[in-house]
Amino acid sequence: MKTIFASLFLFMALSVIGQQAGPQIQVDKNTHNFGMIKEEAGPVSYNFEIRNTGNSPLIISNVSSSCGCTASDWPKEPLAPGANTTIKATYNPKGRPGTFNQSITVYTNAAPTGTVLTLRGQVEPKPKTPDEIYRRRIGDLGMSNSHLSVGKVSNKDKVSSSLDIYNFGEEPVTVSFERVPSHISITTKPKTLKPNEAGTIDVTFDASSVDDWGFVISRISVLVNEKQTQGNLISISGNIEEDFSKLSEKELATAAQVSFAQTQMEFGSIDEGTLVKHDFEFTNTGKSDLIIRKISASCGCTTVAPSMTIIKPGEKSAISASFRTNGYSGRQSKTITVITNDPKQSTMLLRLTGTVNKK
Repeated sequence: MKTIFASLFLFMALSVIGQQAGPQIQVDKNTHNFGMIKEEAGPVSYNFEIRNTGNSPLIISNVSSSCGCTASDWPKEPLAPGANTTIKATYNPKGRPGTFNQSITVYTNAAPTGTVLTLRGQVEPKPKTPDEIYRRRIGDLGMSNSHLSVGKVSNKDKVSSSLDIYNFGEEPVTVSFERVPSHISITTKPKTLKPNEAGTIDVTFDASSVDDWGFVISRISVLVNEKQTQGNLISISGNIEEDFSKLSEKELATAAQVSFAQTQMEFGSIDEGTLVKHDFEFTNTGKSDLIIRKISASCGCTTVAPSMTIIKPGEKSAISASFRTNGYSGRQSKTITVITNDPKQSTMLLRLTGTVNKK
């Protein structure tokens, strides 16, 4: 029995000696969390303490870092057995608001090589200046944007939204508008902006008074102190969709349904100047009249509406599309948007795709 214990003790001792043979790297901690830091405060650093717990010199051959993280002040000379040193890791929060989890990898002659050290924390974004917030300018009037989208809106609804504005001038300014369509109501709050005062342009978009479907955009002139200036247009858009939410199950079951034979036509590889034409055939597979609300094409593509915009159940028709390739080259994808009264897919996209070889 004594012989067995002696053998086990000798084996364990040799194992420990074998593990400690050569250089060994030991880190005080592999991860440091800065917590919340301010972006405007600049880079933050932490010194990771390392120790050579082996029996031969530890050599740091390289230290690599991930995006935003750098390492400096790491020893270039061999670290003797039992000696301590530090590796300074720095994180730059500029332009990186939010949480971060970045690392540096320390490569040495110890096995296994590649010790990972991690910096964590959260960056509080620096307060934006008026120049950064109100980047669109009309005279002394700054705006957060020159385009306001109310998004998707039912054809029976009104939706409201706003743009932020700011007076950069030294005198009060009043804001008024021209070329306002009937479906848009637009006002400013307050009506007169004092110097360095912020406000809003408040917009109400009434889809029920628009005789159109799909993407609708209007351009409105903004007058500052009743004066017209160059580039004083803002655009207001909405995507008008039919409201099918109140249809009963019976109404949905007996509604119109558009079924296209194909929704994409691949025209292959053609020479510039070649005219691409295709008829997208469809059938009303529903049980009520199919109404073609609107057909619109992307740039370079034209469409011809079917001879009938009301298609009876079971009837077939087609939408003719053409693409004039003059001035185009490379891979192309032209779209046709079709809006109908099909409650399951009221908006459909048809595509002409292929490659145009430049002359």
